[in-house]
Amino acid sequence: MAGSIMNPPLAVMAVVVLSVLLAGASHAAPEMDPYKILGVTRSASQAEIKKVYKRLAKEWHPDKNKDPGAEDMFIKITKSYEILSSEDRRANYDRYGQTDDTQAYSSSRYRQRQDNFYFDESFFNFPFNTKNHRDFTDSKYTLHFSQYVSEVVPDSYRRPYLIKITSDWCFSCIHIEPVWKEVVQEMEGLGVGIGVVDVGYERRLANHLGAHRTPSILGVISGKVTFFHYAVAKEHLRQFVEDLLPQRVVERITDKNEQQFLSSWHELNKPHVLLFDQVPAVPLLFKLAAFAYKDYLQFGYVDQGLAETAELQKRFNINTYAPTMLVFKENTDKPADIIQAKGMKKQIIDEFMSNNKFLLAPRLVNQKLFDELCPVKQFHRRRKFCVLLMTTDEETYSSGNQEFLSFASTNTRDVVRFAYVYQRLQQPLCDILMHSEDNSQSTPQVVILERRNTAGKALFKPVTAWNGSEEDKLRLLEELERLQKDPSILIHDAMLPELNNEFASMFVVRWIYASYDYLSEVIDDILHNNWREMMPLLSLIFSALFILFGTVVIQAFSDSSEDKQMKPKVKDGIKAENGSSGSRPPKKNFVEVTELTDITYISNLVKLRPGHINIVLVLTDASKNILLSKFAKEVYSFTGTQTLHFSFLNLDKHSEWMSTLLEYAQDAAQIDADEDDSGSRKTDYTGFVLALNGHKKYLCLFKPVYTGEDLDGKSSEDEAGTSVGKPRPGSRDGHPQRKSSRSRSTSTLQIHHKLDRLGLWMERLMEGTLPRYYVPAWPGLDKITPSK
Repeated sequence: MAGSIMNPPLAVMAVVVLSVLLAGASHAAPEMDPYKILGVTRSASQAEIKKVYKRLAKEWHPDKNKDPGAEDMFIKITKSYEILSSEDRRANYDRYGQTDDTQAYSSSRYRQRQDNFYFDESFFNFPFNTKNHRDFTDSKYTLHFSQYVSEVVPDSYRRPYLIKITSDWCFSCIHIEPVWKEVVQEMEGLGVGIGVVDVGYERRLANHLGAHRTPSILGVISGKVTFFHYAVAKEHLRQFVEDLLPQRVVERITDKNEQQFLSSWHELNKPHVLLFDQVPAVPLLFKLAAFAYKDYLQFGYVDQGLAETAELQKRFNINTYAPTMLVFKENTDKPADIIQAKGMKKQIIDEFMSNNKFLLAPRLVNQKLFDELCPVKQFHRRRKFCVLLMTTDEETYSSGNQEFLSFASTNTRDVVRFAYVYQRLQQPLCDILMHSEDNSQSTPQVVILERRNTAGKALFKPVTAWNGSEEDKLRLLEELERLQKDPSILIHDAMLPELNNEFASMFVVRWIYASYDYLSEVIDDILHNNWREMMPLLSLIFSALFILFGTVVIQAFSDSSEDKQMKPKVKDGIKAENGSSGSRPPKKNFVEVTELTDITYISNLVKLRPGHINIVLVLTDASKNILLSKFAKEVYSFTGTQTLHFSFLNLDKHSEWMSTLLEYAQDAAQIDADEDDSGSRKTDYTGFVLALNGHKKYLCLFKPVYTGEDLDGKSSEDEAGTSVGKPRPGSRDGHPQRKSSRSRSTSTLQIHHKLDRLGLWMERLMEGTLPRYYVPAWPGLDKITPSK
């Protein structure tokens, strides 16, 4: 008993050790049970887990579920699925209860293996991107997949986006955080969009962007993704954002090209903006503003430090101590608006651009511009009226167009917009607005209109035919004053058609620029991306090359083999009646027929292309001339079909092939049902026609049927029996009987009529109604040819 009693100091130590172990075990216990969260058993299959995950993810997605705890629940569901969907993670959890969050505090068995990755976060104070320690700036810019697709991509056509890819326990992400915060603070003030994607919570978005590692930084502009491949420094990231912008977004202006730049307002139908500054490089803020308003304004930059811009500065009296921005509209000699400030801010530039997006009297070149200049009526106090001049671009009407512009510049009002259209370019719109007063389409006319809905309904009133005279101006001014007091003077209504896009012809130029950008992106990816990121592109390229090369090689070898096999073919399939090899084919009803020999057997039957059929006539030397001539006439109407080939087989050379083929065929008994059961006589296959499908290994059979009358007036039925008839036995002494001229004529007539119904049989063959007899394999022609 004394030995079994524990010493008090030892008991105290045991209690302490046990407490430490229990505390460690409780600390190592998982904070979440993925099986309980997903509501599946431990024996659930991957298919069941995936099905439950999809249902729960759709139910608890923060975009659809407004519950305050929906986001936390969605994260737990995602984490649980990540554990259970991986066999290794699932086995690790089932054995040791480890998840990604508890792996650092695992049992001693794994503690020894992972000593290098064990950190006490509270001791080292590392700012890991966990839920409790995620930086507030990252939380502000966190992106979800739906948000990226619906908001970021459309907005990237107005401003570039800088996006960081990060994840939980990303050690490398810690080193770039100070630079990232500084860059975000600067870029956001310039108008650059900022986004953060956490791979642990938005794996789908990361895969969509092509980000396979953390940390990564990428830019998005006009829907296109570009990765940052250099050292994370403020200057490099600033240059990266600047390189995302199109190269021609801002044009450099000097004394030489200043007039050409400003006078292009009529062709481009845009106001022109000039920025004067002392720095040699175009400021990034101005480039970003130019990209945001590229659809409305044309931008130019003047470096005040160059001697080539001195005359331009003197002409517009530019202050050299502060940046100056001028906007020019129809009048290129005097700016329509000007701002000058030592520290231009984004808000000031945006307000300046928004107030000068349109010319005084712009030309309606597309539906988008029409919608903005003449918006649909929404409220009574927000009514907008459009004074529209329908004119032409002929030189004779240029003075009238100029007078309309002069009238618009002196009668600017908040509720009235002035615009003009060319009749030949917007003919459907002009036909509707001008038909009520004057059917002449060549005379310019002024119309006042108000749009009532987006479907195209508008109220309008033709005012006057316009030539720019004082009388026309006075009448238009009176109508505008009446309109201000009584909008009901617009008495006509119509459904306006959608305007033609007059700049659609610039598609080729846009396509060239887009192609250049795409090639630049591909080259950049090849130079900087790792192999994992390049595998989809390389796989696509090599697959295309393999398919192309394989197709060309196979086609080349196929053509060469067919040419070699076609050389020994008989050129003239149809011989003359005298049977000489050098005879000419018939001039009428000619069809080329190839003899089926040892050489042509493989290409014309065994390796016949899928869908092709070879029509083979069976004959002998004695019946060759007669049957070939008749065969050509019967099948001539079917020679236009590219899938039909015509051949003949000589039984005198290959006597055993026909019987061997029919023995191979299925239902051979049905084929020979009408033959002599005694088997003492050998079947005469002269005049038989076979339709052979070499690829599918089946045949269709035509048996000769006599339908004519002989010289003795025998009936069709009598001759039918002899048409398939057996050869007559020889004389007693073994010599063949000598036929009289009458008997030879009768025999010739019988052979000639063997193919009388071949045309009807061919029609049934093309319709697919003939019975088919399948063979396991085609008999070899060379093996059964008797040696002579």
